[in-house]
Amino acid sequence: MGRGRPGAPRSAAVQGTGGSSAVSKCSAAARGYIQDQFLRLLVGRRLRRRAPLVHRGYYIRARAVDHCVQDFLLKTQSHPRTQILSLGAGFDSLYFRLKDMGLLHHTMIYEVDFPNVAQQKAALIKRTEELSALVGSSEGEGLGVITFSGKDYKLLGVDLSELSQLERALEEAGLDTEITTLFIAEVVLTYMEKSRSDALIQWAAEHFSRACFLLYEQMHPEDPFGHVMQQHFNQLNSTLHSVAQYPDCEAQQKRFLAKGWTECIVMDMNEFFTCCTPEDEQQRVQTLEPFDEYEEWHLKCSHYFVLAASKGMEPSWTPLLPSMRVPHGAVGVAGSVPAVRAMHSDTSGLRRYGHCSVLLKRDVILTTGGFGEEDGQHCRMRNFHVLIKHAGCWKAGCVKKENTDESWDERLYHTVSCVSSSLALVVGGRTSPSSAGLGMLWLKFHETCNALDPGDITVKLVSLQPAAEPATLRWRHSTTEVMFKGKKYLFVYGGRSALEPVLGDWYFLHAQELSCAGIPVEGPIPESRHSHTACSWKGGVVIAGGLGAAEQPLGSVFFLKELEHGFQWLTVETHPPLIPRYSHTAHVHDGKLVLVGGVWFHTSSVPGITVIDLMSGLCLDYMINVEHLEWPLMLHNHSSVFLPNEEELLIIGGGGNCFSFGTHLNPEPVSLSLSNILTTTGWDQTGLNHAAAQWRC
Repeated sequence: MGRGRPGAPRSAAVQGTGGSSAVSKCSAAARGYIQDQFLRLLVGRRLRRRAPLVHRGYYIRARAVDHCVQDFLLKTQSHPRTQILSLGAGFDSLYFRLKDMGLLHHTMIYEVDFPNVAQQKAALIKRTEELSALVGSSEGEGLGVITFSGKDYKLLGVDLSELSQLERALEEAGLDTEITTLFIAEVVLTYMEKSRSDALIQWAAEHFSRACFLLYEQMHPEDPFGHVMQQHFNQLNSTLHSVAQYPDCEAQQKRFLAKGWTECIVMDMNEFFTCCTPEDEQQRVQTLEPFDEYEEWHLKCSHYFVLAASKGMEPSWTPLLPSMRVPHGAVGVAGSVPAVRAMHSDTSGLRRYGHCSVLLKRDVILTTGGFGEEDGQHCRMRNFHVLIKHAGCWKAGCVKKENTDESWDERLYHTVSCVSSSLALVVGGRTSPSSAGLGMLWLKFHETCNALDPGDITVKLVSLQPAAEPATLRWRHSTTEVMFKGKKYLFVYGGRSALEPVLGDWYFLHAQELSCAGIPVEGPIPESRHSHTACSWKGGVVIAGGLGAAEQPLGSVFFLKELEHGFQWLTVETHPPLIPRYSHTAHVHDGKLVLVGGVWFHTSSVPGITVIDLMSGLCLDYMINVEHLEWPLMLHNHSSVFLPNEEELLIIGGGGNCFSFGTHLNPEPVSLSLSNILTTTGWDQTGLNHAAAQWRC
């Protein structure tokens, strides 16, 4: 099930989720994600094209269900008879696909949904030749709750929350409790009151001697993405009832074991895609459509799980035993950092993601690009905004453009480097994932610009066509100032382009003429990546995290160190190891690398602040305390500016398209005081001395 209607009665709203889900699956099938020619017959005229992010979300759902169902049929093919009971089946095509594949030699499929849904589906089957040819004629149609009865398929109309009615209906339909049975509940039980869904799970375990249970549902309701997810379903009058009591994989596993199931394994969909989906299939899906919503894809997958439970099965039913497991233990937290509102004036122009913010000069922050809210609608941002601090208070405003003829191109995922207090260089970025990356642009501010009012600041845009431009046709890259033989260079590294999903090359650009410089680099080359961070340090650059070629977060940290004849890549060994992440921001202060937010697969928490001592490699994680904020704080696709004198971090924007749950934009800048964690004593002095000796070598 997927989506209901705002304000609809609860039963109608829940029923509406099934129709929307079928439309989304059908759209995914039309784009090649799912191989299913029957979905379009069941959806009818409701065909709509969904976004690539939604296609991926419904692909992984369908993949997980098919993986487990086909594993069940394979493991039980020696049984004389088996049964599949699909709870809340809606307009799902499972029976028709399995029948067409020739996998139902000795298996009976029962589908249950609300009476009017079952009646609609039965009528659709009868009048659609391709469907009725597979299922055969209905025997005794319209008898009680049985809306369709074929040789190996029965469709029942009954409310799942009424367990006694369900039991009687299944008995009437011929369900045999002594036959090996697979129960399927695909985003169904969570719409029921917890006591009723628990009772159904326990009833299935108690009444069937050999049974398996396949469950696909939401989880993690209390983190920022989870808040948006819950709000979405609440607005549709389709509240997720059991997600609060069973908020994660561990709780769901304990639930099933306590209700009579003897074996149970649960994994989130990031783990399923990584560990249970063949690499060639992963690559096929990743190249079906232009795609650049990695954060939302991984967050969606971390908020859904697939569960396989069984009892009485010999041998055990273990469809979710991968060759490797993604670690999901608790993150060791060294402390917390409170987040507070940075300002109380109008900040609507700063509600955006995929943008860039830089410190032009002390107490003046420039924010450019991204996708956000402008003139009351969501769009790629056209205007530049500044934050100016005066008398201890931040004030936001829009920057005036001197020349309107030069196009900004409304770019996302670009970089901005300040060459001076009056000159900044924009490198790369994109409009859409299918378009070529954008080149470079100078932003020129008045030398005498010391305005205390944001509205007094003006900027002139100057397009560039330098020899180095092909190197800058990318996005999700980094541009960092480095020093070589006393001269400044801009180091452009990594990212992605319309043709290459991940880049691992780099370029040194002369800071003024922007031509490429051929500076030698030695040492082991880092893995290609985008959505990483890069910070200047000791004349070189520190690279941390990112998303790799297989769309997997990286936990490596590298230092590009200046040598007499060029640069050298060095690996920064962190202990404990840095949890892989991407879409974070980073700053270096007093020899410490500060990582802010991001996306990781560590589903027990969301990334906060991580501090790495670059000399010793000591890595400490800190939680961000958001109790003083009135909204979910999403720390991906954000920007951050570090104010060294105050040891204060300003987080600007952030958020994204939360699957089909709507767009969330952090409404205001947030301030974090890092003075306590940056001056923490207790760094291992022995480790510091040892690491310092290594750096000097």
